[in-house]
Amino acid sequence: MVFNLVTEFQQAAEYISCIVRLEVLTDGPVGVGTRFRETRIMFGREATEEMEITGFDLPHSLTIERESCGYHYLARHRFLPDIAGTCVQLEMDAKPVSLLAKLMSPVFGLMKGSMKKLIDADLDDLKPLAEERADTVKQAY
Repeated sequence: MVFNLVTEFQQAAEYISCIVRLEVLTDGPVGVGTRFRETRIMFGREATEEMEITGFDLPHSLTIERESCGYHYLARHRFLPDIAGTCVQLEMDAKPVSLLAKLMSPVFGLMKGSMKKLIDADLDDLKPLAEERADTVKQAY
């Protein structure tokens, strides 16, 4: 259920307060190869990035990758059953691929705390909706 919520790209701007808009760039159901363009507020400014799903194992894991500002970013989401529902683990990796990005890596390291706060805010936005859906399912049984 949480996996499905995270991959409802058409509604992402409704669910996540920092997302201004999200456009799916490929046809068909969401899965490996799905590309999308996300515009969000980051550090007080609009930022647009194109991303691609490179791993899709419903309902266990989702991997999203992108290239931006000389870095290759990989975000691996794991959805683990928990006594309270579902635990979402997110592993992020950013590897510099350009010379400038390699030189700027120490500065990038200073931004990790800010990036974690942005990601935590996204998950905080999704949590009430996930809980509401879980309650609806419980009531149906």
